[in-house]
Order: sequence, then C-alpha cells, then structure tokens
Amino acid sequence: MNIIEIINGFRHDCPCGRKHTTTIRDVRISSGIVHEVGSILKENGFSRSILLVADKNTLAASEGISDSLADFLVEYKIYDNLRVATMENVSEIEKLIRNKDISVLSVGSGSLNDICRLAAARHQKKLCIFATAPSMDGFASFSAPIVSGGFKSSYPAKSPEVIIGDTNVLANAPARLKSAGFGDMIAKYIALVDWNISVALTGEYYCDKIADLTRSAVDELMEMADKVTINDEYTAGKIFEALLKTGIGMSFSQNSRPASGSEHVIAHLMECIELRDGKIPNFHGEDVGVCTLEMLKLYNDLALHSGISTHREHVDWNDVYAFYGNMADDVRKLNEPDNIVDCVDEKILEQRFGDIVDIIHSVPKYEQCRDAMIKAGCKITVEDIGKSHEFFVNCVKYSPYMRRRITLTRLLGMITPE
Repeated sequence: MNIIEIINGFRHDCPCGRKHTTTIRDVRISSGIVHEVGSILKENGFSRSILLVADKNTLAASEGISDSLADFLVEYKIYDNLRVATMENVSEIEKLIRNKDISVLSVGSGSLNDICRLAAARHQKKLCIFATAPSMDGFASFSAPIVSGGFKSSYPAKSPEVIIGDTNVLANAPARLKSAGFGDMIAKYIALVDWNISVALTGEYYCDKIADLTRSAVDELMEMADKVTINDEYTAGKIFEALLKTGIGMSFSQNSRPASGSEHVIAHLMECIELRDGKIPNFHGEDVGVCTLEMLKLYNDLALHSGISTHREHVDWNDVYAFYGNMADDVRKLNEPDNIVDCVDEKILEQRFGDIVDIIHSVPKYEQCRDAMIKAGCKITVEDIGKSHEFFVNCVKYSPYMRRRITLTRLLGMITPE
C-alpha cells in the first residue's frame, strides 16, 4: 500500500468519531525524481513564483533540483547550516512570502521543514518538502517545534501539500542522519505508552487507526535495523515510507501525541538549556533515541512492582521555576492556575496500575530496542550524546512541567511504588 492509499483510507468515517483531514495531496518516492520536482509542482497547482529554502548541505545533496525549476521564478533562502528552528527564522521566511503569489519549496529535513511549515501556514501558501535525509519523522507532520525566546514549543502549522523523496538522495545521506532517524522512530513506543496511559486515566481522545499506523511503522523499521546505514535505495525508500506514516498520524490527529511522549520532552529541554548556554545541540533523533532507552528502563522498573499507593502531586514550584531560569514564565503559563494532573483521580490511578503495567509491556523491552539501535548505528547512552549524568537526571526530573500533557513521568509525582 502506498502513502496516498493510506491517506485516502483515513478520509472515510473513522470509528474514533473524528473526521480526519490533511492538506497532503501528493507523495512521490522514486530514484532520480529530483529532476522532476518542477513538473510535480506544476501538476499540483503551485504558483509560478517559488521560494526555495535550504541550507548549503541540503542544496548540495539535491543536485539537479534547481534545473528542474527552469520554468519557475525562483527566489532562494539558503542558510549555512540550520540546526535549530527559531521564531526568528520563521519571521525571515514570512517576510519573503507575505502578500505575494508564491509557494514554498523546503529542501532538507527537520528544522528547515519546520520553519517553512509554520510560515506557509500563517500566510496560506502551498508547501512542498523535498527530503534529503531519512533523519526524522516530521515530513508529513501538522505541527512545527520552534524555539521562541529560548523555549521550545510545538506550534500548530500545516502539513505540506506535496512530499518528494528521491531514493538516490536519501540513500546517500550521511549515516549519522540515518541513525538519528531510527532513534526518532523508536521513540514512538514511549509515545504510544504515554498516550494509552492518559486515555486510561482521563479519557483523552484516542484513535485506534492512527495508533495502529504508528505502531506498524515503527515495528516495520525495527525489522530493518541492520540495513539503516547502508547505501541502498530500496531500503532508503522503505525507511522514508515508515517515517512518513508517523507524520501522517500526527497530521490526522492534529497534534504530536502519536509520535511524541516523555522522551521528546526531555530532549527538548536538553536542547533549550544547551542553546541558552551557547552550545549547538545534537541531531534531534540522537538525543531522542537515548531518552527513549532511558524511559524504557524507567517504565519497566516501575512495572516490576506489585502495586502502588497514590497521592496528590506535591511540587516545589519555586524549585521548578529556578531550574528553568529565563524559561520560567513559559513553564508557569503551562502549570498555573491549574495543572494537567488535576484531571487525574488518584484512586483511579491506583486501581488501574495493572492496566498501566500491561500498557508498558505492550511495547518492546529496553534490551530489544537497544540491540536494534546498535544495529542501526545509533548512540545509546547518555555519555554517547555528550551529557553528564547530573545534567540528564535533572532534565528528566524537571521535564514533565514543560508540556501540558499527561505522561508517565508526570504521574510519577503521584505514585509511591510498593
């Protein structure tokens, strides 16, 4: 089944009760398709004026793409090496498309796509993403994680109308980026655990079709772990398809719940602190992969207990805000005057501990995921990603307050294992 067939399968009535819509209209994945980008944009009604956004690395990896746009009026915004998406970058793109009959072509992955996704959404411009590396799962995503004032939040944006992946370009991507993409995908196991736990305790919206799509994508990728870093076009295409599936899930749910749990929040906090301290963060999937392994250990350790006693959450908010420093006001807005765990009945939490254990056991164990990540060339320890033990422990401790979302790490403040 190709990606468009999957999307069309969601357009009908869904048992979850919601009507799933997405702006994605065309997905092309094949070898040498970089030379057909212009004709694909024409087929999909893109305006004659195009803003091509890339950095020097991604543009070099996409040799031939400019020639394919010979019939367009092309304006270029080329960064040196965009590693972090900031609101300032979004504003730069907005200035170039505001009040113009122009469409946007993002050439790259990650941060480049994110700034284009938000800018294009704010000005109702068509967006095409040409992927240069299977390094993350956000190509089809609806939201855009952006750093604003030093604080990283996910902003409602838009999915692209068109997604293009040239398997030759993807296969030739640096091995480190491919491994980072694998780490980002393994995170879906924790995301699904957190989502299911919240559903069990709060009745949060949940869609079986979306969750199944995400789970099938990550399970499929697990089977290809030993092929992730090889230069093989077939494998690169299959990995790209798996990454697209989780992005489509986020697009249909209109949030990142199907693909992002406590592991992502920890990684986002680490990134914010490193940026504040003048340090360029690792590739997103590297940090997320290690955080996933650490959360798998933490969650499975909790599941070893025969039961729990529960109590209301007790938080030293002065301590929390002191840790966040210049980000304290952003965190305060997420937790005051009420906070997310106010909706959790502590008695129900205690009664449903057995269900929580079953949910934790529904995904592969730490050892299985670690072994797959080793095969995929991923970083697997806190030391591998250049973090001190103290720094990582503090980020785990304070990360639950960075998002208004139920995760198991946030619920630990209400739990005493027995």
